[in-house]
Amino acid sequence: MKAKKKKANQWMRKRVLVFGLLFVCLGGHLTLCRADAWITVGAVFAKSGEAAEDNLELLEAVRFAVNEVNANGGVHGKKIKLMEYDNHSTPIQSRLAAKKAVGDGVVAVIGASWSSHSLAMAPYLQKMKVPMISPDSTHPDVTRTGDYIFRACFVDSFQGHALARFARDKLNATTAVVVQNVTSNYSIGLSEIFQKHFTARGGNIAAVMNYKFQQTDFQDLLKPVARLDPDLLFVPGHAESGYIVRQAQIIGIRAKMLGGDGWPYRQFYANGGQDLKEGYYSAHWSKDLDTQKTKVFIRGYEHVYDVTDFAAISYDAAMLLFDAIKRAASISRSAIRDALAATKDFDGVTGKISMDKNGDPLKQVVIMKITDGRPALLMTIPPD
Repeated sequence: MKAKKKKANQWMRKRVLVFGLLFVCLGGHLTLCRADAWITVGAVFAKSGEAAEDNLELLEAVRFAVNEVNANGGVHGKKIKLMEYDNHSTPIQSRLAAKKAVGDGVVAVIGASWSSHSLAMAPYLQKMKVPMISPDSTHPDVTRTGDYIFRACFVDSFQGHALARFARDKLNATTAVVVQNVTSNYSIGLSEIFQKHFTARGGNIAAVMNYKFQQTDFQDLLKPVARLDPDLLFVPGHAESGYIVRQAQIIGIRAKMLGGDGWPYRQFYANGGQDLKEGYYSAHWSKDLDTQKTKVFIRGYEHVYDVTDFAAISYDAAMLLFDAIKRAASISRSAIRDALAATKDFDGVTGKISMDKNGDPLKQVVIMKITDGRPALLMTIPPD
């Protein structure tokens, strides 16, 4: 009799425990009980190393997008959980960061920024069938990796062509010297495309000068350029380009200076861009664009972060992903990939975005003019 009573008491205690746990989990106060309470997204950017200052601008915009979506109820009633991974400014660490993100169960990855970083991690994410969207990796080969890889920006095949056309038709340049970073996939790729189209339009490349990462003194490299006296100095680099344009002015190079979308970081200006008398570069967006989306974005963003040329493109990359998650048949990696691929006329801050068969959007190139260290919108070049 005592044994039966003991068993009954044990059964009651188990029943109370089970119902107690169900109450906690279903009550909504402790979301830890729900494995699907969050949609976990990874962000792979440089938080240390040479690219850290540049990448911070992009990461800030991703954080802003996540906070905005979560403040509006999340996606399908679930909050976005952003997991940040430091790629330490190297391709190898970018791949390792992607592996860590996949191991942590993210449904998709935002990043990387520099093309060399994205090229290193894209093959692994493709193999694991995890969607990846880069804000600003413009090298053509990034999305050629496979059908799980996307970008929010234009491609260098168009950017290089647009810059060459601008140099010949608007700057009236007939001779150019290219100063390229031979340790950067982005710099080499954009340089080659620019040279191809510049010469096809009747221009002449007088010389190609090479440098490497972490170089800050370019005067010996630039002295031969002064003797060549070209019409144009094309510098397809990142923030280090600020050192180059400043030192070019110091040694008396009279050429007009032109860069790609790697220029307009805060660090470019800190490195010497603020001293540039006159220069031009391509960008994905400008706060001078007179659109309603731009005005609304700036009003919200400037209360939290500095509004930079890269803020909008990184914000758009994140919002493209969240829009795809909303439209996906399920919150699975494959369904999110399918929704990203089907993106059509997404109303982004940088313009309407539709994905082509390669995961690339057709977008305009914005041309900016720097006068006495201050950038301003000059013109836009629509896609071919």
